[in-house]
Amino acid sequence: MKNIFTKIRKEFDHRTRLGIMSMLVVNEWVEFTTFKEMLGLQDGTLASHLKKLETNDFIKIKKEFIGRKPKTSYAVTEIGRKAFTDHLDALEEIIKQSK
Repeated sequence: MKNIFTKIRKEFDHRTRLGIMSMLVVNEWVEFTTFKEMLGLQDGTLASHLKKLETNDFIKIKKEFIGRKPKTSYAVTEIGRKAFTDHLDALEEIIKQSK
């Protein structure tokens, strides 16, 4: 069981980052405003969690303008998808072994 804990990633230990990654693995791109609404966060709080995931190469960013309005969207990288899937698999295994 000790080996399972090596797959638990500290980058996903906060519910906000867990929510961000959960949204990204089932959507191709998610806009900043969608994260704000769905997760109920302020701009600065959300930005800091996104930055943490970006620093670890778990997400990528796309910035564009729609008319004169900026639009920032995020997508999960293959590295991020693998790390998140491994994290969830490890949690499931821990739960199974605890029964």
